[in-house]
Amino acid sequence: VFSAIVRDLLHSVTWLEVRKIAFSIPAEMQLLRVMSSSFANKISFKQALLTDATMPEIVSILEDMPKLVEVELRDCRFLGTGRWEIQIQANQSHTLRVLTIEKLFIEEFYLFTDLQDVETLLSLLTKVTVQNTKVFLVPCNLSKHLQSLEYLDLSANLLGDQSLEHSACPGGWPSLQSLNLSKNSLSELEMTSKSLSHLRKLILLDISQNNFGEIPDVCEWPENLKYLNLSSTQIPKLTTCIPPTLEVLDVSANKLQEFGLHLPFLKELYLAKNQLKTLPGAAPVPNLVALSVRRNKLNSFSREEFESFKKMELLDASDNNFICSCEFLSFIHHEARIAQVLVGWPDQYVCDSPLAVRGAQVGAVHLSLMECHRSLVVSLICVLVFLVILILVAVSYKYHAVWYLRMTWAWLQAKRKPKRAPPKDICYDAFVSYSENDSDWVENIMVQELEQACPPFRLCLHKRDFVPGKWIVDNIIDSIEKSHKTLFVLSEHFVQSEWCKYELDFLHFRLFDENNDAAILVLLEPIQSEAIPKRFCKLRKIMNTKTYLEWPLEEKQQEIFWFNLKIALKS
Repeated sequence: VFSAIVRDLLHSVTWLEVRKIAFSIPAEMQLLRVMSSSFANKISFKQALLTDATMPEIVSILEDMPKLVEVELRDCRFLGTGRWEIQIQANQSHTLRVLTIEKLFIEEFYLFTDLQDVETLLSLLTKVTVQNTKVFLVPCNLSKHLQSLEYLDLSANLLGDQSLEHSACPGGWPSLQSLNLSKNSLSELEMTSKSLSHLRKLILLDISQNNFGEIPDVCEWPENLKYLNLSSTQIPKLTTCIPPTLEVLDVSANKLQEFGLHLPFLKELYLAKNQLKTLPGAAPVPNLVALSVRRNKLNSFSREEFESFKKMELLDASDNNFICSCEFLSFIHHEARIAQVLVGWPDQYVCDSPLAVRGAQVGAVHLSLMECHRSLVVSLICVLVFLVILILVAVSYKYHAVWYLRMTWAWLQAKRKPKRAPPKDICYDAFVSYSENDSDWVENIMVQELEQACPPFRLCLHKRDFVPGKWIVDNIIDSIEKSHKTLFVLSEHFVQSEWCKYELDFLHFRLFDENNDAAILVLLEPIQSEAIPKRFCKLRKIMNTKTYLEWPLEEKQQEIFWFNLKIALKS
């Protein structure tokens, strides 16, 4: 069925992808033999299995395809060491130009041969990519046979300084123009440059993400090298090792604190993710057109520094520590010769100019007062905060806020005390809570009647028994705790008294919740329940649910009142 399908597609498909098929034995290759007549320009093998036994047949089929330009192997697996069981019998393809191998898994890659059986078939290839395949050496003879190779990508492999010297031997890769050796095991820039110095046509070299560290002062480079990528190579300082012929230099993500190289032909310079505190000088790079210094430690640069770049068209200085100011942005705004300037304040600060923030072109946007006059705004904020504090102090003084805070603190302290005082600490039969307006009745009638009774009752009155010099709130709490009962003399004056409110509050959490019989209510005059303020919520509840004593105006009824009050105090 597979052969029949391929036969139907021979003259219509330009890109054929063979996925998840295992070619383990030569007999299985007969399925693909029909492909030798296909007009496809590109064939891809993805997640396929190849072996030493089937590889010669595959090469023979591919070389016979009349219009094949590109062969691609991605995520494939190869079993063997490159020692083919049968001799490859194939004519060199005159159309095949591109070979791409990515993530080819070879179990015994360290035993792989020098591929001398296919050397003669590779001379017309112009673009070869072998990525992430554990390549640690390209045989010198194989390099010499790649006569037409212009682009070579050997990134993410295991090439070291010594193996690169052997791979790029004299006479190898004679037409190479672009070489990618990033993510390998190179460590000596002097040796790397010397190994490649004979490549006279090499223009672009990417050796990023290697571990070079310190670099020497003198290096040999290909004479026509124009593009060099040294990003992420742990370089602390640039030296004259960098070739002066460069037009594009990328030294991003290193440890550079300055840049002062003389590169007269340089047009693009990438210095992102370093530790620069100032812009590089313009004199050593007079032809610079594009400069990237993003993610450094710049906080500003002067008009003179900015204007010294005569041919600048793009400046990317985003993600730095710039101090935003209208003065700084205004001269950038007037530099109409610069097509795009990326500054990128911490979030979004731009002026009305052709300014780009984080890569997005922005126009007709104005800085707020905070960005333009930060010191003035900070001063105004400080003055406003001072005025607010002053107003709060005045209001607190007028409405006794400090006193209320002290009351709250006393209330919290009282909550933490034991629920009941020890019997030995009880000094009074009752603490009397009353309004000063009712003092005449309390002191001249009630006190006389109770304290001269037989046996006499011990009453605690704030006028007589509070400790002098002690905070009145502490006196109230101590008196309630040292009394068997708390006697409330209720009247219109009582519910209007703040001190009576606090005495009742303390009784709420000290006594009402523990023992409802600890409070005795004496109604000196009729009080409507609606007239009791909301803050006396528990008083209203008690008056609605508990019995209380009313002071009668008739003398005959007063004897019964005193009798009942004494019984309540003794209970």
